[in-house]
Amino acid sequence: MAGLIAFVPLADAAAQSRGRDRDRDEDRREQPRSYPGQGLRDAPRNDGPRANPGEVARRVQAGRPGRMLGVQERGGDYVVRWEYPGGRVSDIQVDGRSGRVRGDD
Repeated sequence: MAGLIAFVPLADAAAQSRGRDRDRDEDRREQPRSYPGQGLRDAPRNDGPRANPGEVARRVQAGRPGRMLGVQERGGDYVVRWEYPGGRVSDIQVDGRSGRVRGDD
């Protein structure tokens, strides 16, 4: 009988320990893993004031023959797709912060 009385508390302690380990494992599984630099590409850049897409379009149109086909944001900058007279299509790079036209591809 004394052996049984000594065994019950040990069995209970072992069961509680397994329960704590299982809870810890579940907590680890629920938390997503993160790695250095993860999500930086997708995070919106907040480096200061941004150029307005409408203003970007006006700057590209100023003194340029042809018509604008669209504006896209790429990596914090803008790319304006432009069709020149004669049908040639070009992507015009514009700085996303200042709105300055960088160049024509």
